[in-house]
Amino acid sequence: MIEYSSTKIFDGYSTAFRQWRAKHSHCQYIHGYAMKFKVTFIGNLDELNWVCDFGSFKRNGIKEHMSYMFDHTTVVAKDDPNLMEFKKLSNKNLIQLRVVEGVGCEKFATYVYNYINSIIYKETKGRVKVQTVECFEGGTNNSAIYKPLRAFKTVNQRILTNNKIN
Repeated sequence: MIEYSSTKIFDGYSTAFRQWRAKHSHCQYIHGYAMKFKVTFIGNLDELNWVCDFGSFKRNGIKEHMSYMFDHTTVVAKDDPNLMEFKKLSNKNLIQLRVVEGVGCEKFATYVYNYINSIIYKETKGRVKVQTVECFEGGTNNSAIYKPLRAFKTVNQRILTNNKIN
């Protein structure tokens, strides 16, 4: 039975993106936010009485990867019809391009959930998992929360299977 949760805030990221399908909105244009992510971990306590050792994020690469993805970057959906233009800008060292499945708070929360959960679950041998990720567009009242609806055991079995394949 899981009885504990702990929360870590990852912030200080300046990220530019656009939602190219939002033709009715100014969000179709490149714009940026100071992004912040609130990650909630659940699990049983370890021998130090911690759910998650936040100090491990430097050692296991989570901290570095979050900066790589979201700090002073331009994040573009892989199906953006102007992806080649963004790649040209990247090739000229005008932007730090990151291409992902989709953009926006909801998609960023999902990305962060999947990335961090795969590392933490494996590292703790299933003792800890990410429960939710909330992504904030800094300076606004907007956020999106990703929380998978699948059962704890099912999600973790999928993560273990995926890690064995890769």
